[in-house]
This record gives sequence, structure tokens and C-alpha cells, in this order.
Amino acid sequence: MSFFGFGQSAEIDIVLDGADTRKMADVKSEDGKKDRYYLFYDGETVAGKVNITLKKAGSKLEHHGIKIEFIGQIEMYYDRGNHHEFLSLVKELARPGELQQNASYPFDFNQVEKPYESYTGSNVRLRYFLRVTIVRRLSDLVREMDIAVHTLSQYPDMNTSIKMEVGIEDCLHIEFEYNKSKYHLKDVIVGKIYFLLVRIKIKHMEVAIIKRETTGSGPNTFNENETIAKYEIMDGAPVRGESIPIRVFLAGYDLTPTMRDINKKFSVRYYLNLVLVDEEDRRYFKQQEITLWRKGERARRVQTDQPATDEPHTPLTINTIQKQLAEGNIQTRPNTLPTSPQTPSEAGEGEGGAAAAARRPCRPAAPTPTSPRPLTPLTAAPGARGTTRRPPPPLGGAHSPRPGCGQRRRARGRRTGGPPPAGPPGFCIVLAQSVPWQVVSSRLEPFSRRRGRPDRRAAGHRRQSAIVCFVW
Repeated sequence: MSFFGFGQSAEIDIVLDGADTRKMADVKSEDGKKDRYYLFYDGETVAGKVNITLKKAGSKLEHHGIKIEFIGQIEMYYDRGNHHEFLSLVKELARPGELQQNASYPFDFNQVEKPYESYTGSNVRLRYFLRVTIVRRLSDLVREMDIAVHTLSQYPDMNTSIKMEVGIEDCLHIEFEYNKSKYHLKDVIVGKIYFLLVRIKIKHMEVAIIKRETTGSGPNTFNENETIAKYEIMDGAPVRGESIPIRVFLAGYDLTPTMRDINKKFSVRYYLNLVLVDEEDRRYFKQQEITLWRKGERARRVQTDQPATDEPHTPLTINTIQKQLAEGNIQTRPNTLPTSPQTPSEAGEGEGGAAAAARRPCRPAAPTPTSPRPLTPLTAAPGARGTTRRPPPPLGGAHSPRPGCGQRRRARGRRTGGPPPAGPPGFCIVLAQSVPWQVVSSRLEPFSRRRGRPDRRAAGHRRQSAIVCFVW
């Protein structure tokens, strides 16, 4: 037959650039099976090359031109003779002539706009494909290659919930609520059903996801409903005030984004159908439309603990630490521990912890950059402690310290202007704050010197109060 110009005298192959690394997607065919096609997105370049191989060595192939087309079209199953093309791009690969050997032709459709997503439904099909045509005198050689197209969407974070109260008057009142009205294809539907009034005997309740495909327009409109998933969320009769939770995972189902008025030819919408069945098998339902959209995949970032440098890691040794100390690369903190070793009596061995703490000297820690200001001993001037107010009156009576605590010697030193006599090392911690006097008096009430009674004159006044701790 090829001698008379009929039949296939050459083979045509279409090879896409980056086919080894390009992702593939499953697209449902007309018979319900799934085919795998190369995946493209809107605005992405479609490029590659066309290989023409002659079947017989030394044969010739006469043609009137070679061209490649990138086509997007909508096919109605009830009107297969008419194909509605919404995208058509043509590139000429070779002018009329004669092929005497195998040939390869590159092609490039730069940043092609693909407005719709590939879809195969019950009555309609939307497809994108490449078509290579070798024009001949009697019959053309044609080769087609389908590709898959996904459209990505981005919805704002403000996604309103769905809440509605439905039912039958004086028989059944229910309130259903879904957390969102727009879901991506891998999302989770979360909601609840609340029974306000129940006067009929309900046997069970279920929720279903329904896809409604609408084709045509006017009097020639056809609706095709398909149940994608069905869940039974309640079994048994509910009572008033009962709440039933809903949780549906969408990732396990074959869903597509919501498509509205695609080229004025068809639409695809999704609904959540809530169905209640009573003991007489009567069905009560309520449908609520939801919007599905495709979310773009985010690339995961690989985090490493080590910085991205080419320098090899150098282990720390004693020599390297001493070298960095000499160069000043390592900053040391002052040693706040006591230099002299503790004796058993200081450590509190063989006696109570309170007696050991009373005998142990109080050494203030060295100031650090993060502390607001260091604590000062009681012998310093009042200005060095950050306060200019007089200290509270000395405590007397049962709460006054022993005469040997050094308080009189410090007071005598302040009156004469000289330093206090040398004694055992002692420091104090002053916790000063401006608080009402009655708050402090609730913890430690000041006593009058003459009668040994609490001093009530200072009650209700705000003055500088201090709690002094003496440690020997």
C-alpha cells in the first residue's frame, strides 16, 4: 500500500525538553481508566523536538510541509462532530520538499497561556495536546501527544464559615456548621450538627460529597450528578441538644477544582449533602455548595546545623583553646566561686542546714552585664543604693536584733563620719520598694519603743520600706 502512496511510510515521535525530570499527572480517560501525562502549568513554556524516522532505508518521503500545533479544545460527547477550540498555536517545521533520511525538528511555544485545567467528565472533555502533521498529496501523517494542565489558585486567609439552621416546622430543627466555605484538594472538612428540636424518629444520618456537571445552555442544559464520597456520621435516634462532629478528609478522593462557565460550555460544582433517614425510610436532605481549589506545592527547605562554609571543621583541643584565649577570641567570665575550700563546719556537715547557713559568710556574686545594677553593702552611702529616702525606723521589741549585731556600731560610725570598727565580715541585701505601709506591716509589724505595740500612725501612707537581712 505504501507503494501507491497509502499507509504509514514514516514514524513521528514527539520528545519534550526535560521529560526525564518533569512531573506526571493521572488523567481519567473516557472509559474510566487513568492515563499518565506530562504536567504543565499556566504560562509555562512547551518545548521539545519532533523526530521523523523513515521505515525503509533509502526510501523517500514527499510532503507539502511539516507543522506542529498546540491545541486546547472542548469535546462534547453528545456532539462529537464539533470540537470547540479555545487555544490554537501553529509553528511550521519544514517547507514542502522531500525527506531522504531521518530528520529532527525543534519547536518552542514560549510561555503559553493555559486558562483552564484538564478535565474528563461524564458528558464533556477538556484536553491539551500537541499535533504534528506531515501534509501529503493523498493522506496526511498525523501524530498527537496529550499533556495535563493544572491551574493553581490562591485564596485569602479570610475564609468565612458556613452556618445554617434548617428543618421541618414543629418536627425537626437542626443547625449545621462547617469551618470554611473554600477547601483545597488536600484539605479537611470540619463541622458539627446540632439538634435543636427532634420530634421524629431518625434512624441514621450521613454526609456526602456530590459533583454536579452542567453542560450546554438554555433548554439544552444537562445536569449530571456523581456521588464522590459518603460517610455515615450518626446511627440511632438523637436527642435535643446533641452535637454530632464531622470530619472529612479530601485527599483520598478523585476531585478537581470548581469550574464555573468554562468557555461558556460547561461547569463543575461540588456540594456537601446532609441526609437524615427516619424509621420509615423517608429522607431529609440539605445541600450546601463548597468551592474546591488546587494549592501549589511548597518546596521543603533542608536545614543544616552547620553553616554553609567550605572551611573544614577543626576540633577543639587544649592547645587551640589556649591559643584563642591568647588572641582574645574567647571571652571569660569572672569566677564567682569562693577561692578557699570549704571546711566541714562551713559545709554544714553534722549540723542543721539553718545553722550552717547562718555561719556561712554571704558573698555577693560578681556583676554580670545582664543584671540591672549590683547590690551594695549597708555601709555605703544612701545615694549608692539608689534611694534618697530615710530608712524605716529600727525594729524593736520581740522583733529587734540582738545588741551584738553591729547595728549600733554602724550608726555610731555614721554619726562620727568615720568608718565602722572592724568586725566579722558581713553584708546585707536591701530589697527596697515603694509600697503602702500596711502591706509591709501585715508581714512584719513595727513595734513602738515605749509600749511595745504596733505603730498605727504610719498606716495608710506610702513611704519607702526596706527589709534588711543580716548574715554573719
